[in-house]
Amino acid sequence: MEVATTAQVIGTWILLALYMSVILYFVIKGARKVKNISDYALGNVFFSPVAVGLSLAAAMTSAATFVINPGLIANFGISGFISYGLALPLATVISLVVLSRSFRKYGQTVKALTLAQWIGNRYNSKAYSLFMAFLALLQITFIVLILVALVNVISAAINVSPMVVLPAIIIFVFGYMMYGGANSMVYTNTIQAVVMLIVACILIGSGFSNFSDGIGGFVDKLKSIDPNLVSVTNPKSPLFRSLYEIIFAQVVVGAAIVVQPHIITKSLLLKSESHVNKFLITAVIVELLFFFVVFAGLYARIEFPDLMVDGAAIKNDAIIPAYVVKIFGGGLLATGAGLLVILGLIAAGMSTLEGLIQSVSTTITSDIIKPLFGKNIKNEGSLIKINKGAIIMLAVAAYFISVAQITDPRLSVAILAQNGVYAFFSAAFIPVIFGIFLKDV
Repeated sequence: MEVATTAQVIGTWILLALYMSVILYFVIKGARKVKNISDYALGNVFFSPVAVGLSLAAAMTSAATFVINPGLIANFGISGFISYGLALPLATVISLVVLSRSFRKYGQTVKALTLAQWIGNRYNSKAYSLFMAFLALLQITFIVLILVALVNVISAAINVSPMVVLPAIIIFVFGYMMYGGANSMVYTNTIQAVVMLIVACILIGSGFSNFSDGIGGFVDKLKSIDPNLVSVTNPKSPLFRSLYEIIFAQVVVGAAIVVQPHIITKSLLLKSESHVNKFLITAVIVELLFFFVVFAGLYARIEFPDLMVDGAAIKNDAIIPAYVVKIFGGGLLATGAGLLVILGLIAAGMSTLEGLIQSVSTTITSDIIKPLFGKNIKNEGSLIKINKGAIIMLAVAAYFISVAQITDPRLSVAILAQNGVYAFFSAAFIPVIFGIFLKDV
């Protein structure tokens, strides 16, 4: 199913080349200052709180927010928007504000590099730290989600098979993450966040013409396709059938999202307590705008009432890529805007993928391999080499799981990611909360 025009294909290739060049420049710049595993995990360069806040917002906003979740909303309507566009964001930003400051204070005191180390130090238990480190491996399901989303976006934009795009993405991203670490990531995440801000505004505004007859007219368009699309609950949906699923479950998830290692440890990059407020204000404002992008899923459903292109059904995870290619496919200005949107979708995926690779590989190196085989590790240089090996192992595992999700998805790769990531949330949330708010535990 080739839907991208020749201009879009050529433009996307040029954008990809420019994007890769910029990323590699900052990776090389940051890698020169990485001397040990601590430098890789937390960095040794001073960054402004605004830059770290933008980096956090980019890391929190994965391809799920820009690609996967809008697809679910295209399928199931307003009930999905209430869940992913209102309940989840509010719970997430409140949790972020409450937890980040306290986590940073204790993290600075004990010099924790990872969430597993933080928990182990807080409860004075090496066994607990090791247990949390192994559970952190569940986040590979989130890595797979982002890879699948990126593959769908790029393959649709350049008319190339997903099976060709997948290994190319893995080799590029996992390859440069073997060297860059936190120093490079704050640079790249900040750039990605700026691009994503522009793209978020474009996507949110892309369907304003559907409001030509007011909000009532917009609702009527959705209702004419399927009355369930405008219902607060959607009995045909596997995810939004009741207010419990739509609101309560998402509030719990939103509160727990923040305990992901690549998110909560971001506050450790701040060099001063006085920077925390500016960091949080930046992150919250930008993140709320990013979350609202899921509304574009409703625009996509109006554009594809039967969710088909050229007689072929559109998979959930390919709906937004197809929408972008179609909406921004005509005329030079539209094509340019479309290319910018494609770049933003790629940036949304890359920013979180970088954070996950960095946090999971650091956990494998510092919290699993070092405690179990520390006697055989001679120096910090050896740990850096081990960390590169951990990234290679992650890349191989992610490739095979991603192939399975692309060739035979179960509705959406989001289901796989939810099973893995939510399992980790359930194990990490309570020890972090108790560790922050209760003194004698």
